[in-house]
Amino acid sequence: MRRLFLILLLSTGPLLARKYTGPHPAKPDIPYLLHADNLVATEVAEARQETRKNEVSYVVDGASSPARTPLASPVFLLLADQLDPGKLQLYKMESKGGRREVLFSRKNKQIAQPIRLNVTHLDENLYRLEVDEILPNGEYSLTPEGSDQVFCFEIY
Repeated sequence: MRRLFLILLLSTGPLLARKYTGPHPAKPDIPYLLHADNLVATEVAEARQETRKNEVSYVVDGASSPARTPLASPVFLLLADQLDPGKLQLYKMESKGGRREVLFSRKNKQIAQPIRLNVTHLDENLYRLEVDEILPNGEYSLTPEGSDQVFCFEIY
């Protein structure tokens, strides 16, 4: 009898799993900042590569992003179509002279290091991305590995 109960319990476990009922992004392949039940789309841009004196940096126009969050450990929702959530990397950007930039290398030394993200599959092609640490105020960008596309936001 115990064995039958245990088998029944283990076989119904997946049926008891909770389905995601929170907000869903309006557009695919754009990370949205999650603020309780509200979603704020990140700024979609294309970064330009600039090389100068043994330095390689990626630049985005504008001193700050219109997508803003007060959360020091932001959470994102992503409806993935073409974008692979596991390949997104988060970088801190410096705001200089009316633009934002990430310095990647100086004299063969890599400067920018990606900030760790935890990716959780919520439903079909819906994913939750969480920053693994507390971030200081400033400008940030999510970028797919090997791409110049960026999704910018500001922590204030």
